[in-house]
Amino acid sequence: MRRRSPRHRRAALAAVAAVAVLALGACDSGDDKSAEPPSTRQDKGIGVIAPGAPGEPARTLSAEEAKKARPDNTPNSADFTYAQMMIVHHGQALEMTALVPERADSDVVKRLSARIAASQEPEIGAMEGWLESNAGAKKETGHHHGTMPGMATEAQLTRLRAAKGVAFDELFLKLMITHHQGAVVMATDAISDGRNIQIADMAKDVIAQQSIEIDRMRSM
Repeated sequence: MRRRSPRHRRAALAAVAAVAVLALGACDSGDDKSAEPPSTRQDKGIGVIAPGAPGEPARTLSAEEAKKARPDNTPNSADFTYAQMMIVHHGQALEMTALVPERADSDVVKRLSARIAASQEPEIGAMEGWLESNAGAKKETGHHHGTMPGMATEAQLTRLRAAKGVAFDELFLKLMITHHQGAVVMATDAISDGRNIQIADMAKDVIAQQSIEIDRMRSM
């Protein structure tokens, strides 16, 4: 068998490279649908996958169907009511925790009270900001303090202000457990009756945080 010279091998390699370049050019000039922007592909019939209900298969929706299927996030009266009432509800909790440093006996109660204040004060700010951004700050709900679940009466607050030491600790925990339970009820109602996602997220945070604190106070 005759052995090719180096010059012949170089010519053969050059021919192979030329064929490869032509092949790549043909691929680039083809109809590569994967390179199209998502909006273009969706307009040509590629839809959005929507998970089905439990036990049901997923569905493929067109862009227009997917837009219509999105939940309405427009705040309703339940969303405004929750934000306005919870600001007042949290405000009373801060009023109660403000008494703790000078009147409580237990360091555990003092630490718990500080955590409650540290979490509820920024939550008030978040709800006030939500009302302002949603132009709902002036909407009247018609609810008063006495109708909010868990709110301490003025007589109970007077007793708390007069108490000191162990007696204060016991009354504070009793009132705050009831107060937290009321907040959980309000947050649950907001999730059930409201429509705004941001309010629902805030309500879920209240349920999670205050349920933990209820368990902690009950164990003291």
